[in-house]
Amino acid sequence: MPSANASPDVRTKQTLDHHLGAFAQGLDELMRDYDDTSVLATPDKTYTGTAEIRAFFKAFIEGADPRFWEAFKITRNAVHGEVAYLVWEARPWVTRATDTLHVQGGRIAVQTFTPFDA
Repeated sequence: MPSANASPDVRTKQTLDHHLGAFAQGLDELMRDYDDTSVLATPDKTYTGTAEIRAFFKAFIEGADPRFWEAFKITRNAVHGEVAYLVWEARPWVTRATDTLHVQGGRIAVQTFTPFDA
């Protein structure tokens, strides 16, 4: 988890790195990046709070082909202050996806996720 004394860029990068690594560690670890005020906006729905966000990620993880994770590749990653931007792919399932994270206090306050399916 991020250091309280680190700069906003460093805290945001630490949170992003934890978030990306948490997928391999399971849903409980992934959810450490969110709290009850967190929001996840997707093209289909906005999820608010840990229960709704957990349900989204549970469905996402369980629905992914096991080969999806081998194909996952980050193509762009940028951090500026409390905002992280990520572009990734997992071909052939996702040709491109973007995530934008607004990090506050070491937690993801707001995240947007947009996949562009094959």
